[in-house]
Amino acid sequence: MGSRGEFSAQALSVLAALCEEPSRWRHGYALARQTGLKSGTLYPVLIRLADRELVEACWQDEPTPGRPRRHRYRLTAGGLLAATAALASPARPAARPGARAARAGRAMVAPVVSWAG
Repeated sequence: MGSRGEFSAQALSVLAALCEEPSRWRHGYALARQTGLKSGTLYPVLIRLADRELVEACWQDEPTPGRPRRHRYRLTAGGLLAATAALASPARPAARPGARAARAGRAMVAPVVSWAG
């Protein structure tokens, strides 16, 4: 566990943010601001990381009066190990948009486009 290939780019950015202060509880809003991720991306990433027991989540104990309780997140010990390993491993080479890997024994052929006029 812990290779860069196991995590999406978005998960890696969340893990990197949490690694800065691994024992500190962080709110999703602060993580969103730090990573630049929208809530529709951030919270599913946090849920998947929590399901894998890399991040622990809990409700805020004493919410600010007049505000709803918020979830807080931080890395688990295993999450810190996995994040550190993933962030230290070399990045995967980026594929060109639209490129497909050739299957063994088959040549890549460009599609033929014809215009009927």
